[in-house]
Amino acid sequence: MAQQVQVLLVDDMDGGTAEETVAFALDGTFYEIDLNSGNADDLRRSLAPFVESARKVRGTKATGAKRKNRQSSSRERTADIRAWAKQQGKQVNDRGRIPASIVAEYEAAH
Repeated sequence: MAQQVQVLLVDDMDGGTAEETVAFALDGTFYEIDLNSGNADDLRRSLAPFVESARKVRGTKATGAKRKNRQSSSRERTADIRAWAKQQGKQVNDRGRIPASIVAEYEAAH
């Protein structure tokens, strides 16, 4: 039996269809918000003066929080890869590690 998993993004501001997930951090906490292109542009325009005056920082204490967010989005990505692979007729287990060759094919297709 084939199964297709579809992820639909809902704009967190207005409830409409979102087109992208925007990640940002403030006061050591990392956030993600799903937005349509107009709301994403508004957010970027609002933050632009602060971003232009700020400096980029690597290796902060907030790295642990960033890693935690990456894990949850990693699970979603893994589910997407499994669904795509099954749709393509590739053999992939429901659990465990996905072969690197399948991940590479998925990335090349997207």
